[in-house]
Amino acid sequence: MIAKLKLLVAAALMLALAWPSVPSVAQSWPQRTVKFIIPFGAGAGADIGARLFAERLSKQWGQPVVIENRPGADGIVAITGFLNANDDHTLLFGASGSFTVHPFQFANVPYRAEDIVPVARVSNTIIVVSVPASSKSNTLADLVAAARAAPDKLNAALVPGITEWAFLGFLKHYGLTMTKVPYRDIAQAVPDLAEDRVQVMMSSLAIVQPGVTSGKVKLLVVTGRERVPQLPAIPTAAEVGFPALELEGLAGLFGPRKLPVAMRERIAADMKAAAADGVIGARLAATGQVINIGGPAEFAESIERQREHVAGIAKLLRIKPPEQ
Repeated sequence: MIAKLKLLVAAALMLALAWPSVPSVAQSWPQRTVKFIIPFGAGAGADIGARLFAERLSKQWGQPVVIENRPGADGIVAITGFLNANDDHTLLFGASGSFTVHPFQFANVPYRAEDIVPVARVSNTIIVVSVPASSKSNTLADLVAAARAAPDKLNAALVPGITEWAFLGFLKHYGLTMTKVPYRDIAQAVPDLAEDRVQVMMSSLAIVQPGVTSGKVKLLVVTGRERVPQLPAIPTAAEVGFPALELEGLAGLFGPRKLPVAMRERIAADMKAAAADGVIGARLAATGQVINIGGPAEFAESIERQREHVAGIAKLLRIKPPEQ
């Protein structure tokens, strides 16, 4: 599965680079209703982004663009639903983290990575490390020192997925141990964080923003490569000396394997045009995202970087792909 994923990204990149312009054949698409399948519930950041683009694109394309929410199983419910549609008018709008982690999580991943192709990078989800407002840790260095001074005494709220992997890799890299407190939905951990029942969590900014606004939660770092406009005073993990915690939240649009490169380029160009006036970017910013439109080649490159990062974490944690 790992090799297939790497080949998928490489193939997508080469194919995209081989088509510098959009042939006229792509201009006839879409010919009917387009569906975006979302692996999250209504109101999530990806759902909001999908609906914003759907409204604009339906006007550009002259066809309805509808949203179908299929949350569950770390994206697998949506992914399998998307692939089972076997339709070039059904696209997947979501995060790439699932694709990069699934090969290490499941012995039998219920889909083939090569059947899914990158169409357009849409945004970077802002991921943060947060602690209770009452915590004595005001920096990530403070948190690391506290964990070293009291192994396993700090509770970390975690849910299965790429953020859990990144945080566990961070702990392993710096020789730290914390008690893992599992949640089915990371949003359920926010009240526990606010009341100091758990001492740290790593999540999207959107999840903890209500706690930050109420003054019950404080942020230590963002995990992306650069500071973000929404949080200009919050440093990146790398700039305060902890590059092992770096993680880019990556979201975009995916299509079925049979979707021609010309159509992928056309869709990406249309999405860029839809966001040109800044309205969608401003709305996404309010949900804890940074708009970052890119075509198939750019999206493939971003996914490959993330895949390599996840593979490095798996090696550090000594996690091997399950036996098939």
